[in-house]
Amino acid sequence: MAETRKSTLVLVAERAGVSIASVSRVLNGLPASAAVTDRVRQAADELGYVPDATARSLKVGKTEQIALAVADVGNPVYVAMMHEVSRVVADAGYRLVVSSTGSDPDDQITLLTSLNRGFADGLILSPLRVTEALISHLRSSRLPIVVIGSLPDGVELDSVRADSAAGMGLAIKHLAKQGRQRIAFINGPVDTVPGAARLSGYTIAMTKRGVAMHGDLQVNADDFTFKAGLVATETLLDQATPDAIVCANDLLAVAALKVLTRRGFSVPADVALVGMDDTDIAELTTPSITSVNLGSVKRARTAAKLLIRRLTEPDAPIKQIVIEPKLTIRESSVVASGTASPTGPGREGGVDA
Repeated sequence: MAETRKSTLVLVAERAGVSIASVSRVLNGLPASAAVTDRVRQAADELGYVPDATARSLKVGKTEQIALAVADVGNPVYVAMMHEVSRVVADAGYRLVVSSTGSDPDDQITLLTSLNRGFADGLILSPLRVTEALISHLRSSRLPIVVIGSLPDGVELDSVRADSAAGMGLAIKHLAKQGRQRIAFINGPVDTVPGAARLSGYTIAMTKRGVAMHGDLQVNADDFTFKAGLVATETLLDQATPDAIVCANDLLAVAALKVLTRRGFSVPADVALVGMDDTDIAELTTPSITSVNLGSVKRARTAAKLLIRRLTEPDAPIKQIVIEPKLTIRESSVVASGTASPTGPGREGGVDA
């Protein structure tokens, strides 16, 4: 059997007929004569030598990698963020490494601990839940970190967040102008950052506009996924008859549309529907879904630029940026002019008081 062994700098140097120092210079991109460079590269190719990226990163003090940690890489809003971050960091000469951490802060702490061992030069983190333990690890991290989301007062970290409460206000204002009075809310878990912000916005907006709030019109899904939205919508319609539903994200809104259609409700004639995040899927449904644009792409782009700035200017002042929301009005929330509102299942017609 032929002897196999790991190729090393020594073997490359022997094959090329040059010193180990010359091999190291060529493989690390440092100046060398054309003849030496050609011989070293040819020898390395022949031996199948691959430089140890980890060892090199420890030597030069950088990995040329940036990590992005999100709760769910299958969520369209995180996909949009990932693409935008990737473009920005690539332009700055970095590779992007993406991790799906779920909603458990302990998983984010585990990832942060791993990255602090030298596997990335910086981290963009979008946590669903923020605990004191996570904040403590973020503060003590040697890595530059930018958070996409809200942070407790007094936490001095670069961050970019959406004004979810203002976004919810835009949705409620729009529905109230359409004459909707029983505006339901399908939220995700209220112990998450977005869940708490959206609930606060719903409460403030409903109170401000004098629209009555009823406990049976509020349902919290187990998470922010499509499947959880199906269950939550069924629960809502079993206990109430809304004339409008606001959902905490577009996945929940698509689920609500499916259940409403299955039960025989017409959208928007019987029930108007509004989502949040304004992702591509809001345009793909029939009817297309009105949604609050929380600036996910802009947040991602801003966060990536903040991290590049922090890497090049470690002592730069902390920036905490708020992206203002906009409402994208589509078919699901506006009845066409001259169209009568049909009577939906379990309703006598008109608008419930």
